[in-house]
This record gives sequence, structure tokens and C-alpha cells, in this order.
Amino acid sequence: MTTATRRPTEASENPFALSHLDALEAESVHIFREVAGEFERPVILFSGGKDSIVMLHLALKAFAPAPVPFALLHVDTGHNFPEVLAYRDRVVAEHGLRLHVASVQEFIDAGRLRERPDGTRNPLQTVPLLDAIESHRFDAVFGGGRRDEEKARAKERVFSLRDEFGAWDPRRQRPELWALYNGRHAPGEHVRVFPLSNWTELDVWQYVEREGIELPAIYYAHEREVFARDGMWLTAGEWGGPKETERVEKRLIRYRTVGDMSCTGAVDSGAATNADIIAEIAASRLTERGATRADDKLSEAAMEDRKREGYF
Repeated sequence: MTTATRRPTEASENPFALSHLDALEAESVHIFREVAGEFERPVILFSGGKDSIVMLHLALKAFAPAPVPFALLHVDTGHNFPEVLAYRDRVVAEHGLRLHVASVQEFIDAGRLRERPDGTRNPLQTVPLLDAIESHRFDAVFGGGRRDEEKARAKERVFSLRDEFGAWDPRRQRPELWALYNGRHAPGEHVRVFPLSNWTELDVWQYVEREGIELPAIYYAHEREVFARDGMWLTAGEWGGPKETERVEKRLIRYRTVGDMSCTGAVDSGAATNADIIAEIAASRLTERGATRADDKLSEAAMEDRKREGYF
């Protein structure tokens, strides 16, 4: 009997080779340090969602033992999940970070924005975001967007130039060969930076498991009162749901992504641990936004249209 020849693993071929998570982490850390060296007033968008949590974890690693040299910015729609806001405030206090909050509700109260008929405030974040960037003179804004989330985000570079109105023009994308990032921008312009651009949802969860990162409990299976709308399970709230014809029921669910309660759907799931979620995602054929974000279903180019207006 002939013994089958087994192909050597990457580690046996090169004992110094990085794992795929180590390689992604090293790339992200490099991006954070590159921005710290190139820009004067960077800021990290932090919502308390899993991607922004991983991004902050990487920033803490990049500059340890020194503190993170950037402030945090959260665009609060007023319809955020209470569990996520509580987590946000706890993390900010724990690490002694500076948090700026741009409130959609304040802009509505001031007459600068109007409520949408559907109650969704996610598209209303653009004006408060651009106002905060201008008033604080931020020249680089970190976001947790990943290329696997949505096709418009797949088009964007790690360093994404925005014009003086905060708008994104795909034709102004710059080449990023050999991990060389061009941060040049004219007065009034700024750069959006995506340290997780090359990560996938599965990578994020594997990294959360490896690093032992705490996430809001909303990401894990729990019983919750929800109602069905447009093929998604939504949480009832003051934002306008449910309608008289929509029945509230208690289900075992979890959230794959976290945003405005009015457009972020839950999925039926019994995944209560990181290992369970990793197995669930590995078997899924839908992206997290494709499965759970109503604001991306408004049109084929919904995300790209918002990005051209200044959205993240």
C-alpha cells in the first residue's frame, strides 16, 4: 500500500508565516500608524457595533502602551439600541477616551432635518456627520466599512478622498500599490480611512473569538419582542413600529449588524457563543447588510447614492 503524500502546510513551509488573522491585524495596525503620521486631526467613528469595537481594539494595540491619539465620534440617530449605547459609554469611560456625539434629533429639533415618512433615520446621518467633521476640523475619519458588506463599499480604497462637501467620487480613487497610501487633500477636503477594508464578517468574528473581545449582548441569541416587516424582524420602538396590522411576537433572535432600530433587522438564531456564530456565518450565503438592512434595499444603488452625498 502506498502512503498518500500530504502537501506541507504553510506553517511547515515557513515557520515564520503569519496566520490570516495576524496578517489582517498587521495591515490594520499599519494603517492606524500611517494616519497618525500623516494627518493632524483624525477621529474614529464609534457606534458600539462590532466593527467599530474591533477597530478600536486594533487602535489600542497600535499605540500601546500609549493612549489612542484620536477622539471618537458617534452619529446618534436617536433610534439606537439601548444595549449598544450603554456599551459605548462603558468602553469610553474604561479607556479614558474622548467621545463626540452628533445628534440627529438635535438637527431635527433645530429644523435642519425633517423626519422621513417611514421613520427611518439612517439616511439622516449624513448632515450631522459632515457638520461634526467641519466643526471639529477632522481631516481623517476612520470607519469600520468592509468590502464584503456591499458592492459600493467594495469599490472604495482604504484611503478614500472626500471633497469639500464630503462627497465621494469613484473616479477620484487613488491606486494603493504595495500598501502605499496617499493622504494628500486640499483645504476643506478630508479622507475616510477603512482599516477593516480587507476583512470579512467571518474574519471579524474569528478575531473577536481569538482576542476575547467583549461585544454587546444583542449580537448573541436572546429572546426579544419583534414584528415582521419587509421580510425582516424589527424591534418595536417610538420610531414608528409596529403598525396596527403588524403582530408583535417573542422570538429567539440575534443581530448580525447594529444600526438604527427602524431599519436593522434581526435573524432567527440560536447562536449564543462566538463559536456558534462563526459556524452560522460560515454556512450563510447572505451578507449581513443584505440580510438585515432595509435602507440598502431602497434601490440597487442605495449605498452608493448615499456615499456620493457624504454618507460613510
